[in-house]
Amino acid sequence: MPFMKGPAPIRRTLKYLESGKLFFRKSVKIFSINYNTSGNHHEGARDFVFWFLPQIQYKNPNVQVITFKNMTPTPFIHCYFDNGEKMLIDIFEKKKEEILDHVIKVAGKSEHTLNLEARMKEKKDNPANFGYYCDRHCICEIPGQLTCPGIKPLPEKMRGKYINAKE
Repeated sequence: MPFMKGPAPIRRTLKYLESGKLFFRKSVKIFSINYNTSGNHHEGARDFVFWFLPQIQYKNPNVQVITFKNMTPTPFIHCYFDNGEKMLIDIFEKKKEEILDHVIKVAGKSEHTLNLEARMKEKKDNPANFGYYCDRHCICEIPGQLTCPGIKPLPEKMRGKYINAKE
């Protein structure tokens, strides 16, 4: 397979891309990382770009991701927000996991927010769901279903009270 060539082809598999942990907040519009291709204090930034940048791009399709190589003496990350603010993150001599954890902490969504969004997405995907936090409050809103018994009483042949009384 042609996509399984090159260094660490696992990075191009769908399972690997979906396992990313970083979901940016909605206000983050641009994520840029500056590092050099040589030097010991840039090693964590290089590893971060190599291993985690494809996951970040896959999980955040509305965020522009930019890398600048060999333009700075020290590695850093810039996050640009939709209200014009910028955030500078220093990644000098940090390991790739430390960088990821720090970016998740300062620019990523919290676990609580991710759980809420997953639950809301799960409930809205199925049109058969009804009740609170769903598209329809009651099943009677679906075309072809009976109206609510509180609005229009059911016919006597459909009510157990009358069926059991006849027996």
